[in-house]
Amino acid sequence: MSVKNEQKGGLDGLAGEVQKSTKRGPPPVHLWNPPFCGDLDMRIANDGTWFYMKSPIGRLPLVKLFASVLKVEDGKHFLVTPVEKVGITVDDAPFVAVELTVENKGPEQTLTFRTNVDDIVTCDADHTLRFEPEEGTGGMKPYLHIRRGLWARVKQALFYDLAALGEERDHEGTRMFGVVSAGVFFPMAPAAELKIT
Repeated sequence: MSVKNEQKGGLDGLAGEVQKSTKRGPPPVHLWNPPFCGDLDMRIANDGTWFYMKSPIGRLPLVKLFASVLKVEDGKHFLVTPVEKVGITVDDAPFVAVELTVENKGPEQTLTFRTNVDDIVTCDADHTLRFEPEEGTGGMKPYLHIRRGLWARVKQALFYDLAALGEERDHEGTRMFGVVSAGVFFPMAPAAELKIT
């Protein structure tokens, strides 16, 4: 994965180095603190597409492999192994939530998402939803916490599904519109802002 070997080994060389550190289940990247070895010409676009040297990486198994060793520190994203850490560029969030499953609609409902790299994540107190204003549109951008500070942007179509499941509740002293999953209420916006006058 070394930056100086980037040209020499290409994408397959990078993948080989990552595979060495991921042979036994999910890699414990949160325990690794290797030295920083520079930035890699790798970028994750808004739609979740991974690029290497400005070309899209078309092989999903390769993308999933790199995603498994992704780490965030102080808002910057890195690929890490036990021996080195390289910086990459992430345009928005590193993952995209592309599918939603709703179980037990109502107060006991549970929302489970699948990401573009096939992570299955149930929205709960550890895997929270947050909603941010979208500049220029007046709309909202929903995000799901995947693991250790890594987020997935929820596709717009799924946001409409979440809004359809929404309800009003008092939250921290304000009447809010939001959605429930696994017993946790995730506020989207003040209910008063959504009233039609």
